[in-house]
Amino acid sequence: MKLKNVLLWAALGTAGAAQAAPDLPRNADLDLATAQQLAAAALKHCSGALNVLDRGGNVLLALRPEDIGPHNLLASQRKAYTALSTKTPTRLFAERARNNPEAANLNSIPELLLLGGGVPLFAGSELVGAMGVAGAGGAEQDEACAVSAAQQIGLTTQRN
Repeated sequence: MKLKNVLLWAALGTAGAAQAAPDLPRNADLDLATAQQLAAAALKHCSGALNVLDRGGNVLLALRPEDIGPHNLLASQRKAYTALSTKTPTRLFAERARNNPEAANLNSIPELLLLGGGVPLFAGSELVGAMGVAGAGGAEQDEACAVSAAQQIGLTTQRN
């Protein structure tokens, strides 16, 4: 009889624990293989330092060709982080910030870099990561390089 009670309570406890688990959302995320595809696509059309971040802001890939200044590697990471955290291409974000006096303090946040070259990466309407490019010839060229790489592998830089 004792064994039956123990087994019954164990079964009820297990069933209760299964019901108590929340139904958490599942999110797409960039992986290393996709980050490598992005880097290869970018380097076909430009030469610059680049960083690819996952949706949590973690660096998946950081790359700096030997002829690009070392400061560009950190700049590309900060551009990617800025694009990820704002869900906006950094060139557009910088323009908006310049036109809004209340946004002037954004330059004081060390992780943000208000220069073109960072883009958020979307798979459909879902933010999956970001890419930053620096040292490809200026903000416009850096951004064009990142946008082109994203398009080549089927990602967008704006939410659909």
